[in-house]
Amino acid sequence: MKTQVVSISKLQTAKVMALMYLVISIPMVLLTMVPMRMSGQAFNWSMVIWLPVLYTALGFVFSFLGAWIYNGIAAKVGGIEFRIATIDGE
Repeated sequence: MKTQVVSISKLQTAKVMALMYLVISIPMVLLTMVPMRMSGQAFNWSMVIWLPVLYTALGFVFSFLGAWIYNGIAAKVGGIEFRIATIDGE
């Protein structure tokens, strides 16, 4: 069966993506601290707070814009098509 995504909720998509970016950014910032500490460089602790906040905010904005752009394109040429199949036993 073919199915087509003709519209994406901009706000819901942006919220989910922002939380995903937050979850991704925290380990990234912590892993960035390791080589900086090992090399003896001064580490700005405000980065631990501001980088995840910035990454999350930008993830929200660009996901919202991406959904908005997708909806405009999908309205004109059709949405992304995919096929689904039912799997027995699940």
